[in-house]
Amino acid sequence: MKQRPCVLVFAGFDPSCGAGIAADVQTVTALGGHPLAVVTALTVQDNNRVHGVEPTPPELVRRQARALMDSCEIGAVKIGIPGSAENAAAIAELIAALRREQGAALPVVLDPVLASGRGDALARGDAATALQPLFGQATLLTPNGPEAEALAARAGAVPHLLLTGGHGSGANVVNTWRHEGREREWKWPRLPGEFHGSGCTLASAAATLLAQGLPMEQALDRAQAFTFEALLASYAIAPGQCMPLRRAA
Repeated sequence: MKQRPCVLVFAGFDPSCGAGIAADVQTVTALGGHPLAVVTALTVQDNNRVHGVEPTPPELVRRQARALMDSCEIGAVKIGIPGSAENAAAIAELIAALRREQGAALPVVLDPVLASGRGDALARGDAATALQPLFGQATLLTPNGPEAEALAARAGAVPHLLLTGGHGSGANVVNTWRHEGREREWKWPRLPGEFHGSGCTLASAAATLLAQGLPMEQALDRAQAFTFEALLASYAIAPGQCMPLRRAA
């Protein structure tokens, strides 16, 4: 029977299904992986604003993940919002255990979401501090400009950094990959409008491609192309941010 690589996803649930774990599930599936989805928080939000966040209890995060880890081989991990510092600590422990049990290198993509695109909080307490336990476990960090600035003192613990330029200005979005003194830039035409869940899409795309065994640079190249196509084909459900169309090539 044909198998798909499994991507273990830790993220919050967005009822509009444009961002968070719904976006991750769509992306992983479109790129040929199978998502294993652990919900870290329930949110009250639409395609524009986050009105509330209720973190999942850390013991329930552990139980969700442990059931999947005990039955499936995990090809990669993608982390969105942990919801709380306690959940971040639990996720870090789970990843460390998974690496011990599988006995192999495990790509871990951390999308360090500190707030929604409109600036709404997505965690209880200080979101940057809540992420602290995860930096030592991450393989790839995918911050936007404001996130990179807020996390500058911590980001050096992660081997690969993809700094995204969506919050900048100019005709092109410039994304920059940094690894062990090496740097590469990609330039993508800046599309009009605003998009809900673009960062989730990029991070989960990278995780899926790494789970398939692609080298980091090739995975980043393809993940960005997939995200650009999803934004280019985006559609509206209500005024405001558009929904990326995450579909198989």
